[in-house]
Amino acid sequence: MNSAVTTEHSVCGSEPGLISVDQALQMILDHTDHLAIEKRPLSQALNRFVAEDIYSKTQLPIFSQSAVDGYAICMDIDMPAESSFELIGEIRAGQGADLILEPGQAVRIFTGAKIPLQTTTVARQEIVQLRDSTIILTEALRLDADIRQAGEEICMSQCLAVQGQQLSIGTIAALSMAGIREVSVYRYPKIAVVITGDEVADTVEDLNSGKIFDANAPLIQAWFQSRNQQVEIMHVADTEQAVSALFQRLRTQYDLILTTGGVSVGDYDFLPKIYKAIQAEVLFNKIAMRPGSVTTVAVANKTYLFGLSGNPSACFTGFELFVKPAVQHMMQAKAVYPQVVKATLMEDFAKANPFTRFIRATASFTHNCATVVPSGFNKSGAVVAIAHSNAMIMLPGGTRGFKAGHTVDVILTESNVFEEELSL
Repeated sequence: MNSAVTTEHSVCGSEPGLISVDQALQMILDHTDHLAIEKRPLSQALNRFVAEDIYSKTQLPIFSQSAVDGYAICMDIDMPAESSFELIGEIRAGQGADLILEPGQAVRIFTGAKIPLQTTTVARQEIVQLRDSTIILTEALRLDADIRQAGEEICMSQCLAVQGQQLSIGTIAALSMAGIREVSVYRYPKIAVVITGDEVADTVEDLNSGKIFDANAPLIQAWFQSRNQQVEIMHVADTEQAVSALFQRLRTQYDLILTTGGVSVGDYDFLPKIYKAIQAEVLFNKIAMRPGSVTTVAVANKTYLFGLSGNPSACFTGFELFVKPAVQHMMQAKAVYPQVVKATLMEDFAKANPFTRFIRATASFTHNCATVVPSGFNKSGAVVAIAHSNAMIMLPGGTRGFKAGHTVDVILTESNVFEEELSL
C-alpha cells in the first residue's frame, strides 16, 4: 500500500461526512477487483496491461553483426592510418557469412549483416579507400569498432516486460524483435455510461424548452476511445423506477457503470436511494473538494458504480481523479495515480479554498521550468475552460489565495503517464 496516502479526515472544512481526495482514491483502489486474463496477438495488444512477466525467447542481436556500411576486417592489434587489407568478398544483410577471415583480410559488409568468423573490427566506409582488391585505411582503426555483439542488447530469457506494465509502441517493437507473437494481458473492463436527467437536449429545438446538450458522455467516451476501449452510452428516463430497473440489469453485465447527474441532494436526485435498493455498498458520497464534492462511489455485485456530478467541470474532475485510476487498477497496472508536477503560477488566484480546489489550467514546459495559467472561466458548469486546458491546478484546502510566482501542484490531464506513488 502506498505510504503517501493519509489516514485522517481532511481538515479543510467542518461538514460531517467529508473525506479527503486521497482517502477517497484509496477507498476505491481497496475495493476494486482485478479483471480476467486473456491472450492477445502482439499486433493487437497496444496499451494493454501485461498479466505476467514476459521473457525473451532469443538473444538480440541473434548473431554478431556490422553496425555500419563498411568492411569487416581481421587484425590482431589497433592499426594506424595507411594500413592495407586484402578484399576477398562481400556480405549483404540477410546473407550467410560462410567466409573465415585470416589476418590481413577484409570483406565488404553492410549494416545488419552477419560478420564472418574471426572478424575483429569493422571499418566504416568513410575511412576506407578502395584500390583494386585492396582497401587502405585513411584513419587509425581500433579493435572491436562498429560491431554489434550477439546478445549485447537482449540476452536469452531476459525479462522484457513485467506484470502490470502497459504495452507501449516501443515495448511491442522490442517484444516482436525477441520473437514474442502472443501476450497475456488483462481484459478491458466492460463500461456503461448512463445519462440521467430530463434536462438533456437531443436537438437544437430542445434548447428552447430549457434543456441543454450533454458534454459529459462525449467527454467520457472520447477518453476511452483514445485507449481503444469501447463504452456503451445509455440514456434513461429521469425516474427512480426507470433508473433502478436499468441498474438491476446492468450490474450483472458490466464491470463499471458511470452516471452523471442525480447524485446531489435535490428533490429529483435519487441515485442514493437506488444504490440502497440494489444493496450496493456506498464507499462515499461526499469529498472535501471543489468542484465535484458530491461524487459518489458504490459497489454492487463486483460492479463499480461511479456517480459523477452533472456539471461538466465537476464531472471532468471526478473522472480524472477517480475513474481513471480505478480503470488502471482493474487492469492491474503498476502505475495508477495521477501524474503531479510542480509549476510556477503565472496569474493571481484570489479565491479562498475551504476544500481542496481543482482549477482547469494550461501548463507549459521549457528546458528548465514549468509554468501554469488558469483557463479562464472556472465555475463547475463551465465547459470551455476544459477545452483550453491540459492540466488542473490543485490548491490545498484551508488556503486563501495564491499569488503569481507561487509554486503549485499540477495534475497533467492530457498525459497518459501515471505514477506508482500518490503525490496529491
